Amino acid sequence: MEFLTHFDKVFTLYHIGLLLGGTLAGLVLGALPGLSPTMAVALMIPFTFHMEPASGLILLGAMYTSTVAGGAISAILVNVPGAPANIATALDGHNMANQGRAAEALQYCFISSFTGGLIGILVLIFFTPPLAELALRFGPSELFWIAIMGITIIGTIGSSSVVKGLLAGLFGLALSTIGDNPMLGEERFVFSEHLESGVHIVVALIGLFAIPQVFTLFANAAEDDQSTVHKLGQSRLFQSIRYNLSRFRALCIGSLIGTVVGIIPGAGGQIAGLVAYDQTRKTSKDPDKFGQGEPDGIIAAESANNAMVGPSLVPLLTLSIPGSPTAAVLLGGLLIHGLFPGPDLFSIHGETTWTFINSLLVAQFFMVVIGLFLSQHSGLIMKVPGHYMAAVILVLAVFGTYSIQSSYSDVLIMMLLGIFMYFASRFGYGPAPLVLGIILGPIAEDNFLQGKLIGESGDGLFSYFTSGPINLILISLCIGSIVYSIYSSRKSKTAD
Repeated sequence: MEFLTHFDKVFTLYHIGLLLGGTLAGLVLGALPGLSPTMAVALMIPFTFHMEPASGLILLGAMYTSTVAGGAISAILVNVPGAPANIATALDGHNMANQGRAAEALQYCFISSFTGGLIGILVLIFFTPPLAELALRFGPSELFWIAIMGITIIGTIGSSSVVKGLLAGLFGLALSTIGDNPMLGEERFVFSEHLESGVHIVVALIGLFAIPQVFTLFANAAEDDQSTVHKLGQSRLFQSIRYNLSRFRALCIGSLIGTVVGIIPGAGGQIAGLVAYDQTRKTSKDPDKFGQGEPDGIIAAESANNAMVGPSLVPLLTLSIPGSPTAAVLLGGLLIHGLFPGPDLFSIHGETTWTFINSLLVAQFFMVVIGLFLSQHSGLIMKVPGHYMAAVILVLAVFGTYSIQSSYSDVLIMMLLGIFMYFASRFGYGPAPLVLGIILGPIAEDNFLQGKLIGESGDGLFSYFTSGPINLILISLCIGSIVYSIYSSRKSKTAD
């Protein structure tokens, strides 16, 4: 096997140092609100200009795989996802922290991230050619139905009722339409100059999760109630490892969905985590525990997020089609070093390519070791008084939001969304459905409009969106998801 012949290139002192530094920096940056994996990798690219191609890619790869996991740290400890991919992790992770099980939740996070990441990289190594062929079969119609499948789970995630979840999701879909029409370029619902650029996903994520948490921490501090930040459970590592690996169903669902979503161009980790979380909850014997501190929710979401990393590079390395936004940034890293995706990458530049892929495998081990070490010392954060924690989160939220597009308007939108969410949460509305609507809205709209043009120039709109085995499978999954949501809602009402 060719990949084994280049494994020794990873274990030079220089490359081990790059892996260690990239992994540690990725975990730290990933935990900061606003600094998504895409932004973290983009910020690191200038540092690779004068490196050898293999060395530069090793650093970028370590950053990529660790920032995905790092975003779960803030999601669990302070209920502020470091990136959209960690939204599902916050649903149960922060509740576990509030129950005094923060260390346990972080251990589940990193162990499942390692398991999913390892599976994803092995898929990249052994199944690249057939998966690249499968990626080519996903066009606008297939991506549209994937977005619709995500929309069908909105009502059952993160709110006190299905109706409130759907209303929050619809509001998120409405927010996603603000700004320029993707096809015609016309402005829509721009009532103020601050809305000309629309509502950025990360801006909404920070506002809807971070600002309500700031208000909550200040309120608790005023009431001399610091329970939300002072609880820290003691969890034995080997018990967590044994329990995590025993959750075979959650790990399999997360890893499988992460792998499939990873190879689909443009889908991204946020869809993988939320779909894996939803499917794990639906197949659970006790779905009512989800959202209240259920470990399977963390395990499924984090294994999916990290299983997505390896397969997202399959279409990138073979077809120049990034499987995720971060993979698109990595494409720039390849090109500046004179490496062009395609067959030559594995033949002429085989040594560099396989050294990079092998380093991703080794980076998983660095990530889990450093992550588990950090989880044992999470009390350093959890013991910070509430008003200090609130001030830190607020500063990071403002700086993180402004750094996205260097826009004061983004900061204003972030604050307004946060204030709105703080009061809406008092009535049982959750931020997760709203953010999911903002994420999925542009994906559904853009691919529908592209598919509409293709369908009208061929056999017709209906035929284009309903023909082909992949479309039929996705339509069936959408219908199944809707039927289950209705059944689950009626079942819960009967139980009450």
